[in-house]
Amino acid sequence: MSLIPPRRLMAAAAGLSLVLAACGGSGGGTSDVSGQILIDGSSTVAPLLTLVAEDFQTENSGVKVTVGTSGTGGGFEKFCAGETDISNASRPIKESEIEACKKNGVEYIEVIIANDALSIAVNNGNTWAKCLTVDQLRKMWEPAAEGKVTNWNQIDPSFPDKKLGLFGAGTDSGTFDYFTKEVNGEEGASRTDYNPSEDDNVTVKGVEGDEGAVGYFGFSYLEENMGRVKGLEIDGGEGCVAPSAATVQDGTYKPLSRPLYAYVSRAAAARPEVKAFFAYFAEVRDELTAEALFVPLNDEQKAVEADNIADIDAA
Repeated sequence: MSLIPPRRLMAAAAGLSLVLAACGGSGGGTSDVSGQILIDGSSTVAPLLTLVAEDFQTENSGVKVTVGTSGTGGGFEKFCAGETDISNASRPIKESEIEACKKNGVEYIEVIIANDALSIAVNNGNTWAKCLTVDQLRKMWEPAAEGKVTNWNQIDPSFPDKKLGLFGAGTDSGTFDYFTKEVNGEEGASRTDYNPSEDDNVTVKGVEGDEGAVGYFGFSYLEENMGRVKGLEIDGGEGCVAPSAATVQDGTYKPLSRPLYAYVSRAAAARPEVKAFFAYFAEVRDELTAEALFVPLNDEQKAVEADNIADIDAA
């Protein structure tokens, strides 16, 4: 299943002008920039950059952009080995990954490209859970729950005697790292007797097919699959709050709001096609972020990221 929403015609004349300016081109139609851009990493971020890549290639037919989904950790392994130009990530780069990049001489520029509400979803047949506290999520997912917490009534006595079906991110995923840190208090601390996948579509399908299921994935996957699964409100200590663009931007969806990243190597950033890609992204970011069902940057983030995009242009 594709997560890319139906395409709209884009009159991106201003974006094209910026691309051409970045590449030294002029005039209408497609630009004369050419080459290949290799992107890999987070499955959460992939739908947005896939959409950007599709539109960019329409305006720049000489450039081939590929977007892989090996997970945030898998993406950084390739990136720090010099195998890719851009690495998508649903968490910041780790110290061990920074060291791997340094060892291989890979310098990079970090760009926050959007925000996300890490969403908790249940099966449509679930009539008992509307909101979960962080403590209840921890009861489900902490290492001590393995083999012991297997029914919904163990999470709350008011819930039915229904077997829990747990679906979540694989250990190579930035979503796994983020969720375990915010819910269980330590990155990577999780029970292992659940259904893991680096592909969020697999998690959606798992929750859809099991009445007692609960799973977690990025907000765009929840938005795209409304009707197949139901999103829950989360109580981070100040009452139940639903995931949405508004609650992410105003800081009330806690603690599962997070920024999403793209890391571009400085060697790649020196190439005209990569400069053009980010120039195009900066121009159409708000429109495509909304179209891909992601949460846009707030004004403070936009001010910071304008400098990072300028850094790529100057590379």
